[in-house]
Amino acid sequence: MKIINPNYIYTAEQLLENKAVAYDKTIRKIAPLKELKEIYKDAEIIELGKNSLLMPGLINAHVHLEFSANKETLKYGDFLQWLYSVISNREELVNSCDFTCMKKAADMMLASGITTYGAVSSHGMDLEAAAASPQNVVFFNELIGSQASMADALFNDFLQRLDASKSVTREGFYPAVAIHSPYSVHPILIKKALNIVKNEGLKLSAHFLESRAEKEWLQKNEGDFKEFFVNFLKQDKAVTDIKEFLQHFKEIPTLMTHVVQATKEELQELALSKHTVVHCPISNRLLGNGAIGLDDLDKHGVKWICATDGLSSNYTLNLFEEMKIALFMHHGADLLPLASRLIKSVTKDAAEALGLNTGEIKEGKNADMLVLDLVCEPNEQLALHLLLHRYNISKIYINGNQVKGE
Repeated sequence: MKIINPNYIYTAEQLLENKAVAYDKTIRKIAPLKELKEIYKDAEIIELGKNSLLMPGLINAHVHLEFSANKETLKYGDFLQWLYSVISNREELVNSCDFTCMKKAADMMLASGITTYGAVSSHGMDLEAAAASPQNVVFFNELIGSQASMADALFNDFLQRLDASKSVTREGFYPAVAIHSPYSVHPILIKKALNIVKNEGLKLSAHFLESRAEKEWLQKNEGDFKEFFVNFLKQDKAVTDIKEFLQHFKEIPTLMTHVVQATKEELQELALSKHTVVHCPISNRLLGNGAIGLDDLDKHGVKWICATDGLSSNYTLNLFEEMKIALFMHHGADLLPLASRLIKSVTKDAAEALGLNTGEIKEGKNADMLVLDLVCEPNEQLALHLLLHRYNISKIYINGNQVKGE
């Protein structure tokens, strides 16, 4: 048992002062230091410095480690232009990102306070790096393939990758499933994968309505995607439509990533099915997809969280930076409530979306914690300052184990 004694504790409800935290793997009790010393007489006491803040570790629910080698290779500004550049450079990018490259990406996340991440894995090449990283990892084995003739081969490959992820038995590693998107996965494959999700209680993720091109293809079998599918896959019609795709997920709460192009009716369906939208503002901007309407999500009761996506469509895997960009992107929202909401989205709300017992400094939650060194006493605008300023993260704890700091 250990007791950590900060000046302040950040919770979703309030800022606590003159309280300490007793923990092992989980947070056992939050109370004044004197009281905790009396209860846990043999506990090690960790005294923190002036203006120290204890807050939950951040959760990056959607990231692609396998493309972490990208820096200036892929083309930004338009989704189709980016997609063509991915196809042209896929082999080079994947082959040039080895264990060291992906470990560097995981370390980048850890250094910025990310204690849990959702790795969306297309090939399984990131399994070793994800298994070796100190963070909690939800490992989303991604299923992709729109051609019925290839369904068996693609599904067998998916099963092999899923089974490989199940062989990782370390604490904090959770095998999961991802459906790439409505335009790229045949309904036969979706149904087979979702049967596994239901039977085994796995978490589920999917990309959904990221671009205007995707929406036009799914609705009308027209637009910029048509040339792409005709040239690369000899398909002149989408394998599904939006309504049919959503119907598959009706009883399975899913992390739906991007959702920039959703209508009112589609948002209502997301809410009814208890899906969570994963908002990746930097990626959406770089790929020319516009900005999601957070007010529209709230109006229709759709839960949402913030994530970075991967380095194929971002310049960093820093959630504080991502939240800061979101703060300015959604310029019509009230500043302070949005700042607080963004922090909640990458802590408590993300934990709930992933089904994990973390995301809060609260008794009974896993001890995933950050110590930030503030420069002065915090005030009612603390949430905003946490996004605007790069406060030093002096200590990081994951499942009660210290992974950074002395």
